[in-house]
Amino acid sequence: MSYTHLTSEERYTFSTMRKQGHSIAYIAKALDRHRSTLYRELERNSCNRIDCAYRPSKAQYRALA
Repeated sequence: MSYTHLTSEERYTFSTMRKQGHSIAYIAKALDRHRSTLYRELERNSCNRIDCAYRPSKAQYRALA
């Protein structure tokens, strides 16, 4: 089983679709990813202290670091 990180494009698509109100399962199908991957991404990269919003730019920065 091989593992690949989400790409920057996938992160921005994920963020946009979440703002549009789509479910994680729907987004996972659209991105051809497992829904648990997106749940982990959301858990790791949501800004809990401010508004619990997902920040794709912050997520990409952290992935590259």
